Amino acid sequence: MAGEPQGDCLFCKIVEGHIPATIVRETETTVAFRDINPQAPTHVLVIPKVHYANAAELATAEPTIAADVLREAQSVADEDKQASYRIVFNTGSGAGQTVFHAHAHVLGGRGLQWPPG
Repeated sequence: MAGEPQGDCLFCKIVEGHIPATIVRETETTVAFRDINPQAPTHVLVIPKVHYANAAELATAEPTIAADVLREAQSVADEDKQASYRIVFNTGSGAGQTVFHAHAHVLGGRGLQWPPG
């Protein structure tokens, strides 16, 4: 059921502490941790503690928590001293989403070209 932990979800297991991660921030509603395959010097994932498959589902069902994810993305960038950074939400496998638990990528510390690759 949406919003509830899913037993087969990697990110739900990180939230529950069953899989280790390099956590950089945690709030009542979010967890932020370093990406295991970083694409920039700063590459942190910010996830809601509730399970929704993608950002659109999260925003529809829990707009306050979606806002928390964005607020935490800013906090991550501030803590890593990134004045310029990118926030990416991939939605669907065609867009590169590989873990179907809503999450924001916070990328910074190098030039990020447009359009993204």
